[in-house]
Amino acid sequence: MSYDRAITVFSPDGHLFQVEYAMEAVRKGSTAVGVRGKDCVVLAVERRALAKLQDPRTIRKIVSVDNRSVLAFAGLTADARVLINKTRVEAQSYRLTCEDAPSVEYLARYIARTQQKYTQRGGVRPFGIATLLAGFSDPSAEGDVAKPVLYQTDPAGTHSNWRAQVIGGRNAKSLREFLEKNYEDDMDEETSVKLAVQCLLEVVDSGAKNMEIMIVRADGRAFMEESAVDVVVKKVEEEIEANKDAKKKSTDE
Repeated sequence: MSYDRAITVFSPDGHLFQVEYAMEAVRKGSTAVGVRGKDCVVLAVERRALAKLQDPRTIRKIVSVDNRSVLAFAGLTADARVLINKTRVEAQSYRLTCEDAPSVEYLARYIARTQQKYTQRGGVRPFGIATLLAGFSDPSAEGDVAKPVLYQTDPAGTHSNWRAQVIGGRNAKSLREFLEKNYEDDMDEETSVKLAVQCLLEVVDSGAKNMEIMIVRADGRAFMEESAVDVVVKKVEEEIEANKDAKKKSTDE
């Protein structure tokens, strides 16, 4: 029997192959990095090469869900559009019902719940995307201090809280190990951006031109200009070259 034909049928060794194929679609997507700092969250994504006549504003991997939440995704863009629209409608419905903005955790749970539903019914297929959801916690739940938060969801419908995470791309595992080695608690905004850029430079060849970076702060969010990203990229590349020269000198001695 072909256990990968039906979404609702387990294989004898406990696999749902369609869900695993959806995760493979995420791995074939562009890389997205999330880094939580002391007072911000940095989302950085790899921007794939565009056609010469294409408007880059129409291809966004980082989008606003609500005025408190920002989402970055890896995987199938068409699937992402559908899931993002569902999440925006849910955020507006929550506002209408509760007269308050939904928390980042609530939206992460909603996205995960929606993704899980599409793994348990016949006649549908899983969403081929993973997401990183960034924002700030509800001040009333954190002792009157809003703290930066970063959540991840995957095609299986799980959600989890992270200090730093990578989704998408073939090198996600090695990039995650890079973050584990270099991440520090309570990093300032500049250091958080630098770490996200360092991580993306492992997979991006053309520097700032192929990066899209958003900084989420308590008072709003903003995309970094390409010129500002380029300054960070050159600084990181200079440090890499300096480290190489230092190692070369130590080996020569």
